[in-house]
Amino acid sequence: MNRIIYPNQLKYLSDFEKSTDELLLEMEKFAADKNIPILEKLSAKFIDQLILIHNPKRVLEIGTAIAYTSIRIARLLKKKRIIDTIEKSEDNISLAEGFIEKAGLKDRIRILNGDAFNIIPQLTKKYDFIFLDADKQDYKRLLDYSIVLLKKGGVIVVDNLLWHGFAAAKNVPAEYKISTNHIREFNKVFLALPNLKSCIQPIGDGLGIGIKI
Repeated sequence: MNRIIYPNQLKYLSDFEKSTDELLLEMEKFAADKNIPILEKLSAKFIDQLILIHNPKRVLEIGTAIAYTSIRIARLLKKKRIIDTIEKSEDNISLAEGFIEKAGLKDRIRILNGDAFNIIPQLTKKYDFIFLDADKQDYKRLLDYSIVLLKKGGVIVVDNLLWHGFAAAKNVPAEYKISTNHIREFNKVFLALPNLKSCIQPIGDGLGIGIKI
């Protein structure tokens, strides 16, 4: 099960995508060639819209990978506004730094090197927008940490909440069963938090969107 929407629908939407952004195209190809997960295009474009609508002053990303999402967000932030992004993989950090330099965004994207569970408690300023895309077994704990750092009225977005379609599937391949259970449990928590107005949208691999109330 590798599609959440029908292939003809995806092709129809993809036909509108005429990207000429050389850096993003390079990153997309690199990620595909190296089998590095990055945000799906439909999800990325939706987050672009959320950033433009919400106009955040401070953004936190948990899970940098090669900085694909970081770069997209940073480009849309107004001057002197920054995105902090947490990554524990030294290999990913090296790749991310290279792409960030190519994008000319070294002054707008700050990579926080280390484990999110160690870094987040040290952060003192709150954020208007948080994007969570880390190890699935850590989602529930990271959500608790994130809510504390999220301003009232702030937005949190969580990726992969339909998890290749397996979150709603009766039959799940053995290699996906543990991660699918983590996602299912997370979704129950995410949609039930009393201080979060939340929903899950069938965009990309499933985007959770919550507004702190």
